[in-house]
Amino acid sequence: MEAHPYSPKDLILPGFVSNSMSALSILGVFAAASSIVLSVSWIFAGLFSKTTRLEKLLICWFTFTGLIHLIVEGYFAFTPDFIKDKNGFYLAEIWKEYSKGDSRYASFDSAIVAVEMVTAVAWGPACLLVAYAIAAHKSYRYVLQLIISLGQFYGLVIYYITAVLEGDHFSTSPLYYYAYYIGANSPWGLIPFLIIIRCWRKICESERRNKRKVQ
Repeated sequence: MEAHPYSPKDLILPGFVSNSMSALSILGVFAAASSIVLSVSWIFAGLFSKTTRLEKLLICWFTFTGLIHLIVEGYFAFTPDFIKDKNGFYLAEIWKEYSKGDSRYASFDSAIVAVEMVTAVAWGPACLLVAYAIAAHKSYRYVLQLIISLGQFYGLVIYYITAVLEGDHFSTSPLYYYAYYIGANSPWGLIPFLIIIRCWRKICESERRNKRKVQ
């Protein structure tokens, strides 16, 4: 059995096959693909004359995060044997690399699988729907943003809490701990939190206006 680079060292991963691509190549492809998605989303948002700059940014965010949920996290959630991939399939390469920051992915931990499965199946399509709703100024756009962002924030909280309860010893080194485990996940804590606050205010403002009309 090939030795794995993950923590703890006594973690048993039958059939493990190491990455074919270097970390730099994996991250480079991800950065390039992300840039393309964000650029296309910005251009798409610009086709709607009524969208503000902030709304364009929100469209970019929800399109980007929706595709991450559907494609990247969806692949993980439904591919338990990705660590055995011998063909250098890119999505398997991503998760083998990310597992250096959190080996629960390599071991296909049940709590992680549950969170990622809900994220891929529920929040992925919902994010793409809300991106359209923002662009088209649909009446449900704030409610849907609020629901999705609460779900994302809650998922991240569960992700971190379960790690702490299990000893928080899943990173290969401090570099991977802060770069992958903390850094790569931090946008899904900060951005949804800000969206939650904004949507709460918008919904409350709308309710106050309706009350004044009734009076």
